[in-house]
Order: sequence, then structure tokens, then C-alpha cells
Amino acid sequence: MVTIVGAGLGGLVLARVLHVHGIPAVVYEAEASADARAQGGMLDIHAEDGQPALEAAGLTEGFRALVLEGREAMRVLDAHGTVLLEEPDDGSGGRPEVQRADLRRLLLDALPPDTVRWGHKVTGVRPLGDGRHEVSFADGTSVTTDLLVGADGAWSKVRPLVSAARPTYVGHSYVETWLYDGDTRHPEAAAVVGGGALMALAPGQGISAHRESGGTLHGYVALTRPLAWFDALEPETITARVAAEFDGWAPELTALLTESDVPPVVRRLHTLPVGHRWERVPGVTLVGDAAHLALPNGDGANLAMQDGAELALALAAHPDDVEAALATFEQAMFARDEAADGAQLHELMYGEDAPHGLIRWFEAMAS
Repeated sequence: MVTIVGAGLGGLVLARVLHVHGIPAVVYEAEASADARAQGGMLDIHAEDGQPALEAAGLTEGFRALVLEGREAMRVLDAHGTVLLEEPDDGSGGRPEVQRADLRRLLLDALPPDTVRWGHKVTGVRPLGDGRHEVSFADGTSVTTDLLVGADGAWSKVRPLVSAARPTYVGHSYVETWLYDGDTRHPEAAAVVGGGALMALAPGQGISAHRESGGTLHGYVALTRPLAWFDALEPETITARVAAEFDGWAPELTALLTESDVPPVVRRLHTLPVGHRWERVPGVTLVGDAAHLALPNGDGANLAMQDGAELALALAAHPDDVEAALATFEQAMFARDEAADGAQLHELMYGEDAPHGLIRWFEAMAS
């Protein structure tokens, strides 16, 4: 039995690919149910990692049915609303967009009943020797594991079993907003976003957005400030305080903040060290953000799914040698450098040469 902590995309892909290969698994999740909270926005699923993971899970057809056509369109603007780069969605992009919640539901529905144990918040994990561990929950119960996988994100409770590394703040944060029925209720903001993704950038700050299903405009307002600056924001002052930092920006861009239909949410950005790895610890490993938390660069969900699929395939290939499977999986995972890639992209987006450095990078990628 494989014990997985965390019912995000990485943990669910792991459980599903294990199921495909006849290997039993149970997933413990802190949330009370599958619908306990919103599951974020759009995900572009990459041909090199996310799509093969879903193929290994036997869910390619179901994934394709979730794709929102036209959402691979992208435009880059300056602070005045001038379009500097525009790429239409001509169907050749290779990174189709889906709603995260829909993809998670696809994975959940593909698992046997009771695979996911909801309402199990992990409070501690301790080694018992011989590769076994005890996982304790907030309700006072506990389980003993033969193989434990931490798929529990940035603040993983499982990570300390293998590594002393902790996430560190990167110096800037996102303020997340939602504008519903954009074309009717927020036409100026909807027009500047266009049919897919928008990035309006300047040194140290930016306003990004994506057109989601139902005409929802999902915004991310980026600002470089210390943690204490964001910690001092009161719920009723977030919009005004953050908007003041974008004085002089085009009003159709700042509308993605000031016209939010729900209270904005601050997302403080943290990363694990570049090249984070650990020595092999019997009976336990990590996937996704628990293993390699990086700055948002469009790869996080894809890499978590890749981790889950590759770990499951390694276990299926070594049915009588779990440690060999874990060593094979970790060696391949460590070879990837997600944190460095995320840092490079954020420097292009918010560094001193923004947005022009990002545009040159896009042009070089296309040549």
C-alpha cells in the first residue's frame, strides 16, 4: 500500500497511475471534501510533461474534452496599455488550457471509491525504522506506512523526513482577483485581456490575467515589496493600497484590480533552494511543490503530474524493490532544474528591463 499525503494534481496522478498498474494507494487530504474550496484558475498542460502524465493515467480523452479553445492566445503590454507582442491561438501551441478544478475532478472520478480520505489534516510524521513511518492527524488518529509520499505542497509535513530545507520568500507577491462575466460587466478589462492571457509588465511590478470559462477574468497583480508590507494590509485596504502602487497605469489594466468582484487575496511567493535534493531515505519520497517549490512559471502543475506518473511507473517497474524504484525516480527528478527556470522567467517579467527582456526571450524562442 502506498500512502500519499495531499490530493493535489501530483498526488492524484500518482494514485491513478498506481491504480492503472494494480498497486493500491490511499490519499490523505486536509480539506473536508473535493469542493471545500476553489481550485485556482487555468492550467496550460504541456506536451513534454503534463500530457504524458495524463496519458500514463489513461485520461487523455477526458483531458481533451476539458480543453478551452482559444485560450493559448497571449499578449504582452506596457504600463500604458500599448500592445508590444501578440500571439493568437492558431491551434499549434501544444499547451492547451483547462480549468484546474475540472482536471482535478477528472482525476478524482477515475479513482476507486474511498481512495481519498478527506478531512485528514496531518499534524506530524515520525520514522519507525525499516522504512516505516507513523502519520498523525488532527483528529487524533494515525496510520503506519510502508511507503510514504509527500504530495502536500510548499509547507509539506513530510519534507522534514528527508530535508531540512524550508521555503523562503522571494521578495514579491501576487494579489489575486476575479472579475465575473467580464464582457458584459467589465468590458474595458475584458477587451484588454483579449481571448487568452495578458501580461502588462514594468520593473518590479505587473498585472496579468487570463480569460477563463464563462467570461471570468482571473487577475494576478504582482508587486515587489517585503513580507511586512503585505502583512500590514487590512482586508478593507488591500485594493486601495495596491492600486496606489500602479498610479499612472492604464485604467483598463488597473480595473483588473479595482473592479474585482470578490475581495483580493494576497499570494506570498516562496521557493525552495535551486537544486534542492536529499540523500535517499528508506520508505519515503516527495513529489511536486513538496520536492521542488519554484516561482510560478507555468510548469508547477505539469511537473507535479510528471512526478506522480514517473514515481508510479518506477514502482510498477520494480515491484519487488521499492528502494530501487525510489532511487530511480529521485535521480530523474533531481536532474530537472525548475527553480532556476522560474527565477529566470520572473527576472524577465519583473526585472529592470521589463517587459522588453521578456519580449526578446519570446522572440528568441520562436526563431
